[in-house]
Amino acid sequence: MGVDLREAARSGLDPAGASGYDPHPPRVGFFTDTSVCIGCKACEVACKEWNAVPEDGLTFTGMSYDNTMGLGADTWRHVAFVEQPRRLGRQETNLADAELSAAITAQAAARTPVSLGMPESRPPDGHVASVRDMDFRWLMASDVCKHCTHAACLDVCPTGSLFRTEFGTVVVQEDVCNGCGYCVPACPYGVIDQRKDDGRVWKCTLCYDRLSVGQEPACAKSCPTDSIQFGELDELRERAEKRVRQLHDQGVADARLYGHDPADGVGGAGAFFLLLDEPEVYGLPPDPVVTTRDLPAMWRRVGVAAAGLLVGLVGVTIIGGG
Repeated sequence: MGVDLREAARSGLDPAGASGYDPHPPRVGFFTDTSVCIGCKACEVACKEWNAVPEDGLTFTGMSYDNTMGLGADTWRHVAFVEQPRRLGRQETNLADAELSAAITAQAAARTPVSLGMPESRPPDGHVASVRDMDFRWLMASDVCKHCTHAACLDVCPTGSLFRTEFGTVVVQEDVCNGCGYCVPACPYGVIDQRKDDGRVWKCTLCYDRLSVGQEPACAKSCPTDSIQFGELDELRERAEKRVRQLHDQGVADARLYGHDPADGVGGAGAFFLLLDEPEVYGLPPDPVVTTRDLPAMWRRVGVAAAGLLVGLVGVTIIGGG
């Protein structure tokens, strides 16, 4: 199916249509605007509650307020807290929309900004510093399965446990999964993972059960700042490009989109992001490529070699018989 899907994508056919859904609803997905993420983890909690995802550890990792460190079988939504020294160059922090009146702006400018005691990168000494003296910034982002257009996990699954839905998303049927684990190394993002107690794989389903009855996914429903936006993928891409232009106009030159381009190595993601730094800073691969990309060419070479071997054997048999 993966090979057919790549050929279909070149002709403009969407994943659901290439998978045999005719007719089908528009493709949906997530646009995550990290510039307005406040790290509240409401999405993590909502995901766990709705999908009955087990507890994934309440240990102190030492990575800021991040207690899970990445996506996994028991972490379908992961909020990253990246702490950076603020004065690194090429970094801007003026992310607020300039919609306040001149009077309010002047009044705010006359005040002395102070720290509210948030953690700093230097040891605490009892001194309450000015906000301008604080020497780091947080980059927060809620990560999730990308629901790729060219999904390698689908290509390698031998049981059909992984399937494409009519919404263009990728879902695991846990009652069909045999725990072979082929899909785990196939994912270029390291999203899909096996649960240790039974060996089966788990990941975000984009709340397929909620989509089927016209509801939005639990994480997007719970996000208080609309950092996680759900909708038709084409509309989300237009909205994301508009948001990037807005941030650029405000002087945030590092704002960029990640995973939105249908011409990238996975054919465009069903869940894409607005980032404020390089993808590697957020733990994302800079140039992901579907890991089964070369399978068609490999099988063609195998076929040619097998045909050559067969011809040779036939020739040897004829000569030997003569």
